[in-house]
Amino acid sequence: MRYLGLDLGTKTLGVALTDKSNTISTPLKTIRFDFEDYSSVISELKDIIENNNVGEIALGLPINMDGSKGFAAERSLKFKELLEENFDINVTLIDERLSSVEAHNILSNNGKKEKEHKQNVDAVAATIILDTFLKRKVNLND
Repeated sequence: MRYLGLDLGTKTLGVALTDKSNTISTPLKTIRFDFEDYSSVISELKDIIENNNVGEIALGLPINMDGSKGFAAERSLKFKELLEENFDINVTLIDERLSSVEAHNILSNNGKKEKEHKQNVDAVAATIILDTFLKRKVNLND
């Protein structure tokens, strides 16, 4: 069983996947869709989940810096419901504050030009979300 990380935006969904040992997470892809048409990504996610034996999903929850939940967090909560309606799989919400900023920094530090960031930032942010999820799982097992 592997884990899937998701970073939801209004027009993109960053996707990351663990290796078979669930120790390394890697950016998989960015799924693009029409503005807030979240149901359109379900069939592509179904293929990813089935083809990679995914047993759990880590979904980013964009909490405001003051700890409150705004529009973006509500969007993620509704997407979690959509995932649970379509898949018999546990979806864990992960605080993703500053994950996109961290993703931009990672891309910059690895020599990516600013205009290349847009293509990769969502999948890298999904990887950060998935890494946070993995660390939390390890800490719960200690």
